[in-house]
Amino acid sequence: MFSGSIPALVTPFRDGAFDEAAFRRLVDWQIENGSAALVPCGTTGENSTLSNAEHHRVIEVCVEQAAGRVPVIAGCGSNDTMNALLHMTFSKKCGAQAALLVAPYYNRPSQAGLLAHFSYLAEHIDMPIVLYNVPGRTVTDLKPETVCELARRFPRQIVGIKDASGDLSRVTDHRMGISSPFAQLSGDDELALPFNAAGGVGCISVTANVAPKLCAEFQQACKDNDLKKARELNDRLYPLHYAMFEDASPGPCKYALSRVHGWIKEELRLPLVPCSESARAAVDAALVHAGLV
Repeated sequence: MFSGSIPALVTPFRDGAFDEAAFRRLVDWQIENGSAALVPCGTTGENSTLSNAEHHRVIEVCVEQAAGRVPVIAGCGSNDTMNALLHMTFSKKCGAQAALLVAPYYNRPSQAGLLAHFSYLAEHIDMPIVLYNVPGRTVTDLKPETVCELARRFPRQIVGIKDASGDLSRVTDHRMGISSPFAQLSGDDELALPFNAAGGVGCISVTANVAPKLCAEFQQACKDNDLKKARELNDRLYPLHYAMFEDASPGPCKYALSRVHGWIKEELRLPLVPCSESARAAVDAALVHAGLV
């Protein structure tokens, strides 16, 4: 079962290539500051512009550098079921503990298609799966009844969800509709407090790239039912949560990391470009508010 603060890691680039040395430092820094697990090759990791070889190398380096200190939930999602299976097969072989599988994007499958997609993957590889629902990016919405049905069919493999639907009522829908152990993880940092109050157990976070210690402390306060401390930490982080999306993600996140750590560059891959001056100003103000600079 996964819980706590789990960063969806950026993929550092230098001169167009994966910056392996910077990524290894990022993994160490995350673990040292309390991150409970790591997600390489998610949306924040710019997986959509990685070749399959690069995608696999990022996961492999993450597993190597984590060295068993925390679990690695490898981003394996694709709008091609066979390519998702390819990513999962590699990730399992190199030692990742689970696969994060986004709902297929662009081709817009029906709920029946989503059931068939995730069922095929669960049937063809023995690896824990964390579903990922982010309809704002994929257009496809993984409905609660589909999530519950998948968990019913595959209670040992469908172990959780990263829910970025923005619909907090779904936490209760999933909690009441799923009898097997099932980790509900927020995919929206700014909603993590009410999400946890409804039954969530953590967050797969963009902000935790930049503020891992504060995010870990916030999640621990939620786990301890220390609402006063959780609110105080949430208030410190709240402007940063929104600043991370003042421009196309992960542009603001990489800019923030370049402010906090010079060894992470702002470099992104086209069609993404460095964030605007207004986004930089929002990030700067949020970093000051959180006490990170």
